[in-house]
Amino acid sequence: MVNAVILAGDKGDKGVSKALLKIGNRYMVEYIIESLKKSNCVSKIYMVADENVKNVILDKVDGYIKPAGDIIDNIKSAAKQINDDNTPLIICTADIPLVSSEAIYDFVKTCIDKKIDVGYPIIDKKLNDEKYPDVRRTYVKMKDGTYTGGNIVYIHPRAIENCTNKAKELVEYRKKPLKMGQTLGFTFLIRLALGVLTISAVEKKIADMFNVNGIAIKTKYPEIGNDVDKEEDIVFVEKYLHIG
Repeated sequence: MVNAVILAGDKGDKGVSKALLKIGNRYMVEYIIESLKKSNCVSKIYMVADENVKNVILDKVDGYIKPAGDIIDNIKSAAKQINDDNTPLIICTADIPLVSSEAIYDFVKTCIDKKIDVGYPIIDKKLNDEKYPDVRRTYVKMKDGTYTGGNIVYIHPRAIENCTNKAKELVEYRKKPLKMGQTLGFTFLIRLALGVLTISAVEKKIADMFNVNGIAIKTKYPEIGNDVDKEEDIVFVEKYLHIG
């Protein structure tokens, strides 16, 4: 079993949390809560959210955590407040209403079976194009294929400190190519840009940098990565949820 943390602090076009966008007659985050509960692998569900979200969603989750800053700060704050060093966490965004309980269970079971510290789902472009042909995603070309990332991360509490500290550094350097190159290695960045890196090479780089046992999980559920960026995306979501 794992504990789940939903990050619901992201604001939409109108300055309101995307978690409270309406899809049909329900709030977007309610679809995610329902799938987490039905997955049969989630013990407790927590939400990082402001008072507006808390007042609307009320008792649908086990606890609320006040936003502490950026996404990395929120993960650290959530782990500290949950205070359970033995139970892994899954961190998910509040804007993936298509995610199914089967997708969550399959991802969590794979991570637990592999006894890893960190797991990140990746989705083959062919699979996404087949199931959601009208969705446009950002992909990365690898030697093994072309992939996009999911919106759920599996992480064991013991790995959070190492991961978040280094992640902060990478976020800080995202607009400083020289610093980023020194951190990741220029050869690594060039190979990544040319699309000749293997997934295993990226995993090794992450493991060495963060000092964790982490791997990419090839999921067969592309809905794990289809997020809602703007209100216009709701039309697409309602189509696949057969609403309307």
